[in-house]
Amino acid sequence: MILKDISILNYKNIAEAALEFSPKINCFTGNNGMGKTNLLDAIYYLSFCKSCVSRGGDSVVIRHDAEMMLLQGSYERRGEEEKISIGLQRGKRKVAKRNGKEYQLLSRHIGLLPLVMVSPMDTELIRGSGDDRRRLINQIISQSDRNYLDALIRYAKALENRNAMLKRGVRDSILFESVEEQLCTSASYIHGVRRNWIEEFTPIFMDYYHAITDGEEAVSLEYRSHLNEMPMSQNLGETRDVDAAVGFTTRGVHRDDIELMLGDYAMRKTGSQGQCKTYTIALRLAQFDFLKKTCGITPLLLLDDIFDKLDARRVRNIIDVVSGNRGEGFGQIFITDTNRTHLDEIIGSVGSDYRIFHVEEGAIG
Repeated sequence: MILKDISILNYKNIAEAALEFSPKINCFTGNNGMGKTNLLDAIYYLSFCKSCVSRGGDSVVIRHDAEMMLLQGSYERRGEEEKISIGLQRGKRKVAKRNGKEYQLLSRHIGLLPLVMVSPMDTELIRGSGDDRRRLINQIISQSDRNYLDALIRYAKALENRNAMLKRGVRDSILFESVEEQLCTSASYIHGVRRNWIEEFTPIFMDYYHAITDGEEAVSLEYRSHLNEMPMSQNLGETRDVDAAVGFTTRGVHRDDIELMLGDYAMRKTGSQGQCKTYTIALRLAQFDFLKKTCGITPLLLLDDIFDKLDARRVRNIIDVVSGNRGEGFGQIFITDTNRTHLDEIIGSVGSDYRIFHVEEGAIG
């Protein structure tokens, strides 16, 4: 899949831009705070209908002095042209269109344009809460399995209803049974998909980590879930009194997590900055590999300032991987870096079509 061009209006600090891209390597240079990440985030938004880096509601992505934003992208996907547009006005709902036809459910867009973004914010996958790691799992699986995304939506709704009943002090067992039936059905499906995913994903991740570190460090991923020990219905039965006392559901797949291991220890406790950065890059490259196989489409790869805090050997190995010297077969890549040397090395390694853009104060040329 290729993003041929993009049109941006009032997205964060980018007032207006219209860019045509290389089908292979696209590099964005400039000092920090100029808008390089915002450009990648606009591309991300076209795939997921939301920002990768901004929190606090949809309107935060609209330029400060504007009332609306509009993103438009032209793609080549499986030999067909796809035109995607997403518009947002302050105080109004988001509108996303595919080839001029509006989506009634934004969730139906997820997976159409698979994309992987490597960002400095990925350190939260290691240092942050289980919410960050669950988002990783959900983002990866949802792009290739619509049934999984539907199960997540059903589970979230049932969980919301059960928690509301707990907070109100409802004791009617019949009401609880009707809500918990939906909760248990969705939880069982989600847990099964996640368990299969971790088995398939872990060796891919390990291969990428070893490629970057020359195989000097052992890593693994461990799936933690209440449903590993007993089904959801039994979990709910055992914690019913506790849940009633605290006013929310204390067990379930909404508490799942992945333990990121370095040898016999958790990476969050023992990993250096360079090791944590390497870990998250390997996770994202494994995500790319997994999506390419499961979706049957080569995702877009967005690399935002990935070389900071890495030694020269790891930088060189990442360049070898990204440029395809190890045979991974990456497609269209978008890279930001303040260090032009890194970009020149990647371009030199690839030896194919590329474009370089300079970004300054939201202007891109």
